[in-house]
Amino acid sequence: MHIAFLTPEYPHRKTSHSGGMGTSIKNLVTRLIQKEHEVSVIVYGQERDEVFNELGIHYHLVSQKNYKIGGFYFYRKHIEKYINKHLKDVDLLEAPDWTGITAFMNLKTPLVIRFHGSDTYFCHIEKRAQKKKNKFFEFNAISKAQAFIAPTNYAGVTSIKLFNQSMELLKVIPYGLDLSQFVNNDISIYEPFTILNVGTIIRKKGVFQLVQVFEKVLEQFPQARLTFIGGDSNDVKTGATSTWKLIQGQTQAHVLEKINYLGKVPYAHVQNSIKNAHVCVFPSLAETLGMVTIESMAMGKAVVNTNIGWAKDLIKDGEDGYMHHPDDIDSYVSIICKLLGDKNEVTRIGRNAIKSVTAKFNIDDLVDENVKFYQSILES
Repeated sequence: MHIAFLTPEYPHRKTSHSGGMGTSIKNLVTRLIQKEHEVSVIVYGQERDEVFNELGIHYHLVSQKNYKIGGFYFYRKHIEKYINKHLKDVDLLEAPDWTGITAFMNLKTPLVIRFHGSDTYFCHIEKRAQKKKNKFFEFNAISKAQAFIAPTNYAGVTSIKLFNQSMELLKVIPYGLDLSQFVNNDISIYEPFTILNVGTIIRKKGVFQLVQVFEKVLEQFPQARLTFIGGDSNDVKTGATSTWKLIQGQTQAHVLEKINYLGKVPYAHVQNSIKNAHVCVFPSLAETLGMVTIESMAMGKAVVNTNIGWAKDLIKDGEDGYMHHPDDIDSYVSIICKLLGDKNEVTRIGRNAIKSVTAKFNIDDLVDENVKFYQSILES
C-alpha cells in the first residue's frame, strides 16, 4: 500500500517543533517502510514548500499561507488541491482530528482520522466552552472520514460519542514505541530525590497541582528537586501569556528555588533526564494517551500518573505504576514520598513497567494492526 499522513508536526530537522503526535506518527511510518509499504508525509503549516525523499519516505512540506479573509477555508482548500494533484497514487490518507484540518476538503483518497485529541474532546474533558468555529470545523472534518483510530479506548469512545459517529467505524490501536530507543541497562541507578515532569507547561497537564504536591513533598524530603521540561504556554483560565510565570508568581521562594524549568530541550536530553529521574510524575487532566508516560515506563521508571479514563489503558495501579486524580494532592504526596524512600519499590515498579510496555506498546506488533485495519477500509 501507499499510505499518506497529513500532519501539522513531524520530528525532522527541516520541520517546525514536534510533540507526541509527531513522534507517534514517525514510529509508525518507520515500521511501515520496513514492511515495504510506500509512505508519504505531508507536513502543513511550514515555513516553506519543499519536496524530498529520505530513508524511503516521501516528504511534502506545505508552507503556511496568509489570506486577507477566509484563511481557515482557503488554506484547507489549498492543501486539498495539493494532495489531489501531487499524491494521486496514494491508497489511503490518515489525518488528525485536531482543528478539523480536513474540513471542506473533497479528497480523492479514502480518509482515516486518528483521534490524537480534538478541541471538541479536550473542551469536553476540561469542562470548558468551545468556540463555535472550532466545533464546526471538527464536525465537518469528522463527517468526511471513512473510519477512525484511537490510541486508547477512552479517547476513542468519548470522541465517537461527541461526534455522533458509529462505534463500528472505530478501531483502538495504541501508539507504538521503538523499544530499542528506550533502553535502561540498570534501572536501580538514578539521581536520588529527583522528580521529573515532561510536557507543555499548561494548566491541563496538572502543573499547578504538581507544584502543590512538591511543596508538601519538601516537608518530608527537603533534598527533593522538581524538574519541568517542555514549552511554555498561555493560560486559558486567566488569559496570561505564560503559565510558567503564573507558577512563579504563586509559589513560595523556598519551593521555587528547588524547581528547575528547562524549557524545550533536544529529545536526547529528554531521554537522559527520564533515565536519571528517581520518579516521573504526570498528573494530567486531559490526554488521549500521553506518550511520555509509556516512554518513561519503557525506561523502567516509577511513574505516578493521572487516573482519568485514558490512563487505565496504560497502567495497572500498584503493579507497573501508580494512578491518582490530579486534584488528590495528598495521595500524590503519599506515593511520591513512598517511592523516594523505598528503592526496592522503585525497582519493582520499574521492572513491571518495562514488561507492561513491551507487551502492549511495541511498535513492531502494532504496525501490523494498523496495516490490517487500513486494508479492511480499502476492501469495504
